[in-house]
Amino acid sequence: MLRLTRLALLSVAVLAISAVSAGADTFKIGLSNGWVGSEWRTQMIEEAQAAAAAWKAKGQNVEVVVQSANVDVPGQIAQVRNFINEGVNAIIINPNSPTAFDPVFAQAKEAGILVIATDAEVSSPDAIYVGIDQKAWAEASAKWLAETLGGKGNVVAIDGVAGHPANEMRVAGYREIFSQYPGIKILNEVNANWDQAQGQQAMQNLLATYPDINGVWVQDGMAAGAWKSIMDAGKTGTIAATGEIRKDFIDLWNKEKLNSGASVNPPGVMASALNIAVLMLMGKELKQPATAGQYKNALYLPIPFIDSKNLAQVTSALEGKPGYYSYTSQLSIEDAEALFK
Repeated sequence: MLRLTRLALLSVAVLAISAVSAGADTFKIGLSNGWVGSEWRTQMIEEAQAAAAAWKAKGQNVEVVVQSANVDVPGQIAQVRNFINEGVNAIIINPNSPTAFDPVFAQAKEAGILVIATDAEVSSPDAIYVGIDQKAWAEASAKWLAETLGGKGNVVAIDGVAGHPANEMRVAGYREIFSQYPGIKILNEVNANWDQAQGQQAMQNLLATYPDINGVWVQDGMAAGAWKSIMDAGKTGTIAATGEIRKDFIDLWNKEKLNSGASVNPPGVMASALNIAVLMLMGKELKQPATAGQYKNALYLPIPFIDSKNLAQVTSALEGKPGYYSYTSQLSIEDAEALFK
């Protein structure tokens, strides 16, 4: 009886969202970003705003309200509550926790507000996730590194923000891949908080401690710093390391002929989520429901990969962009429409 009651309530909530949204002249969408420590996050917001403008050009008004600041989990929950109080039609959030938002997302659902997480998955049954599979993101680059090393060698890892959901999934991903190669030995794993300067210092310390490093698995935001320490140590030709998707690093990659490979987490994920949100607010239904991932509520996006095979193509795509600009991709409006009935 309890299960039937929950299903009935969920159906009523979904119908309420469709009914409210279908008659709306303008869809008001709140964008919540709880960390502003990189240009990647700035580009993420800008691409989402550009996606809203693209909808307006097609005749559908989409207003975005942005709350972007360095806040802890309670602070980001406050951002979501602000959006609920403003009466937005949808909330798109890059969450600082996978589980802490369950109660406030339930409140949003009760208010008839669609909630979509991006970049990091959430456990709430009242939200869906639109973004890449962070575990698969790490698996792709770890597999590249393991294969590049011929399945054997000493490896160190430089991780992001400890406890952040995306970071934890990435750590699980590379550990799983490296465990499949008996010849790969992980010497140490350190955190550098997705900060380039911290990544450079961490790599410098690791090189001083472990002179026989063969490979480095390092996340975006820190790889440029790690590679600078590798170059300063004169080990560019003897170490393989994962890389970045920023133009300044791509330029360095070309210039120094680095032995690198990079999984792409595109800043366009929030724009993709926005395009999905608008179509859902229009009352459209996904052909394949968002049921992937550890919480069974994910719609995964493709994960591009950069290596020597397509480096020239990526370089061309970034021509004319500033150094901090990240190689990106997103679901266009047409791409998103193709996912719906």
